[in-house]
Amino acid sequence: MTSVLVILAIVLLLIGLLGTFMPALPGLPLMFGGAWLLALSSDYQIMGTGTLITLAILTALGCGMDYMAGVLGAKHSGASRKAIWGAFIGAIIGMFFALPGMILGPLIGAAIGEFIARRNLVAAGKVGFATLIGLVLGVVAKIGCAFAILITIAVMYLYYLY
Repeated sequence: MTSVLVILAIVLLLIGLLGTFMPALPGLPLMFGGAWLLALSSDYQIMGTGTLITLAILTALGCGMDYMAGVLGAKHSGASRKAIWGAFIGAIIGMFFALPGMILGPLIGAAIGEFIARRNLVAAGKVGFATLIGLVLGVVAKIGCAFAILITIAVMYLYYLY
């Protein structure tokens, strides 16, 4: 049974790592699930409660940054309240249109919201671009959290072996 748990954990970790690059997969939650299965397979001797809590915090932080990055990018550029809501609504709608929708949804939503608020095409383009930059930074933060999870798991197992 232990080998089945370890194999399933490794599969979840690999799919989760892939999910950090592909927005359609919940990468960090899958990686946390894989880490939890690894801890379970060793009866929590290698990775205990403290490690799993740390990994859960990393997972929540990475997911939160990923979802909020576009909105924060729009807000940083001086966007109106309508543009921020547009970025949020665009992100939700974009989830149903795979990768292009997830990238373009917040950008288009923020630009439309800013255009409705100010009737200025240049300001709308600026807010849309800032939203895109925020999205890119969110993905970078999510990838950083994914690698932090992998490094934590590797360090715990190396520490256990030596």
